[in-house]
Amino acid sequence: MTALSEDMAAALRRRIDELEQQLRSGAAENARLAAEKRQALERQTATADILKVVAASPSDARPVFEAIATSSKRLLGGFSATVLQFIGDELHLVAYTPTSPEADRGLKASFPRRIADFPTFELVRGGKTIQFPDSEADDVPQLNKELARLRGFRSVLFAPLMNRGTPVGMISVTRAQPGAFAAEHVQLLQTFADQAVIAIENARLFNETREALERQTATADILKVMAASPADVQPVFDAIASSANRLIGGFSTAVLRYVDGAAHLAAFTPTDPAGDRMLQASFPVPFAQFPPHELVADGTAAQLPDTEIEPAARDIARARGFRSMLFAPLMSERQAIGVIIATRKTTGAFSEHHVGLLQTFADQAAIAVKNVGLFNATREALERQTATADILKVIAASPSDVTPVFQAISDSAKALIGGHSSTVTRVIDGMLHLEAFTTDNEAGNADLLGSFPTPLSASGIHSRVATSGQFAFRTDMQTETDLTEAMRELARTRGYRSILVVPMLRDGVAIGTIGVTRPEAGHFPDKAISLLKTFADQAVIAIENTRLFNEVQARTKDLAKSLDELRAAQDRLIQTEKLASLGQLTAGIAHEIKNPLNFINNFAALSAELTEEMNELLATVTLAGDIRADVDELTGLLKDNLQKVVQHGKRADSIVKNMLLHSREGGGEHGPADINALVEESLNLAYHGARAEKPQFDVKLERDLDPEAGTAEVFPQEITRVLLNLISNGVYAAVKRGSQAGAGFEPTLSASTRDRGSHVEIRIRDNGTGIPAEVKEKMFNPFFTTKPAGEGTGLGLSISHDIIVKQHGGTIDIETRPGEFTEFTILLPRKSIFSAKDRR
Repeated sequence: MTALSEDMAAALRRRIDELEQQLRSGAAENARLAAEKRQALERQTATADILKVVAASPSDARPVFEAIATSSKRLLGGFSATVLQFIGDELHLVAYTPTSPEADRGLKASFPRRIADFPTFELVRGGKTIQFPDSEADDVPQLNKELARLRGFRSVLFAPLMNRGTPVGMISVTRAQPGAFAAEHVQLLQTFADQAVIAIENARLFNETREALERQTATADILKVMAASPADVQPVFDAIASSANRLIGGFSTAVLRYVDGAAHLAAFTPTDPAGDRMLQASFPVPFAQFPPHELVADGTAAQLPDTEIEPAARDIARARGFRSMLFAPLMSERQAIGVIIATRKTTGAFSEHHVGLLQTFADQAAIAVKNVGLFNATREALERQTATADILKVIAASPSDVTPVFQAISDSAKALIGGHSSTVTRVIDGMLHLEAFTTDNEAGNADLLGSFPTPLSASGIHSRVATSGQFAFRTDMQTETDLTEAMRELARTRGYRSILVVPMLRDGVAIGTIGVTRPEAGHFPDKAISLLKTFADQAVIAIENTRLFNEVQARTKDLAKSLDELRAAQDRLIQTEKLASLGQLTAGIAHEIKNPLNFINNFAALSAELTEEMNELLATVTLAGDIRADVDELTGLLKDNLQKVVQHGKRADSIVKNMLLHSREGGGEHGPADINALVEESLNLAYHGARAEKPQFDVKLERDLDPEAGTAEVFPQEITRVLLNLISNGVYAAVKRGSQAGAGFEPTLSASTRDRGSHVEIRIRDNGTGIPAEVKEKMFNPFFTTKPAGEGTGLGLSISHDIIVKQHGGTIDIETRPGEFTEFTILLPRKSIFSAKDRR
């Protein structure tokens, strides 16, 4: 029992020992894990802190470098840490952790230094980390030994900053004791190096983007100024000077233009009043005294890193307070037209970036100069073209009167030359007459108007120009010695100091002048003289056009009149020939018809008489009752038929007679005839003819004959035929209506005449049955009639129309209202349009 207890106790102790051993191992593992966790957390925290600094400082890597130096020293348990960056061919100290003031001063004094003089660069340029476990070892470069002694460390670890395979810097961490750095420390430092590279690249990209954006913004702003000021380059120069100075970080910037062999100050950024005054007083300066002119004449930018070494720049630099200068030429078509000068308060060369930026601004300034020149030239050309077009419009709209053209020229000359007033004069019969003037000042207008017309021999400038045919000007109407007091007084009253006058020349001879005045003294530019000469040429064209137009108009009227007479005579001849041919044909047909028609009429009448005789013979013969009745019926029918043949034969004979009348040539003698006498005669003939045919006929005749109707060149017999026809028709219509209306209606026919100047008017009006519209359209057609068979042939109105219209060149119109009236209006020309040879 005792032995069993001892064995159990021994086993229990062994188990307890095992558990204690496992507990100790677990505690050690927990401690290791906790340490690793703490280290990982510290690393993550440091990385996060550095990333925060990267995010907070996108344009400057220095705060990131400082955070990396601090974190790497702390996490690697170092004595100190430094961050070096390669800038150009130099190694620069960009961050470090302090040790002692003396050591820190020594460290900073060691940089920057040439990369080639720093042996560690060759060791890390391949991208590998390097460490010196003991800085006093024989294989350590002497420079590194000296830095270790200066700073007080014995071991150092270098990690290169690699960007796309190229070293851009390095990080170093030191310890006070000798010994190698652990692998995890090497890896940790490389992580910090990668973060430093990210910070460098971010800052570079950010700064490049910001610079590009600033360039674009400045360019856009300047382009906006260009767009807003197309006619004036000054706002563009001001904007360029301000933007260039800001983006380059300059002390001051000036824009200069080359004009007439000298450099002129166009724009500058101010510094202090005294320096600004000195700068302004230094310009304009001849090229010979301005070295930058030759310095950048080839179009390449140039620099002056230190103004103290250049005597020509030393005084202005001291007065303005700068030490370095950058020159960028303004080039246009391979010629320098100006220069932009940027300055800094420190010595040293400007970066390529800033040189390119200033050259960009110089190019924009050159573009602005060219654009303004083109804009102003285009505007001036457009204004000239517009004025010329307006004047041409006035010329076109006023071909017969030159006065509106002169006024338009006067207005345009004043407006385009920027004048105070303008005048246009014209030479007429050896005197100079004022044709038009334009002014902003009404004072003196009476004196101006009173000074014209003036002799060509007068001493005034307009008379001299009109006499010589050469332009002339007065630069100052108050100081020139050969001026009369009256001329000076007129200039003072009207408010001008200078005057330009050009002649209007036709075939080398002055026919007028154009003058323009200005309120300021001085010479007129060549373009003003050229423009005024252009207006003078237009005035001459207007005068010549008006003369030619009036001559052409007069000649055209003569030709038109001759042409009208020729056409009328031609139409008359053609119509005469047609009527003659038709008349011959009609006469031939009528003659051929008349003979058989006479036979028909004669034999029909004879047969009717024979029928009467036969009835008388048969009356003595005894016939049966029914036979007698048949014979009487047959002879009655035969007699009626023969009477109808006679009736229609007479109508046909009347038609033939009218056809012969229609076809006959001529109308008797042609010459002046008293129209009222013709109307009166026709009324009497028609009335008594109707009373002779029908004694019971009765119509009231009314006369309204104008005593001023006078005479007209006509064929009297033909006009009488027309009037007889119209009066007869009117009488017929009035009587017909009277028979229908019954008692109380009085048939009336009126005739009137009126003087119509070059024409005479005849009206024949009746109160008869009127004419329906569908009949009115056919009234003048041959053989158309509305009368019953035997009462009309349909040729009367057709003949009347031909006589009035075709033979006499007049008109005949009808106005009617069915059941009320009909009125014929005849309008005859007083003068015949036919030559004497046609009057037959």
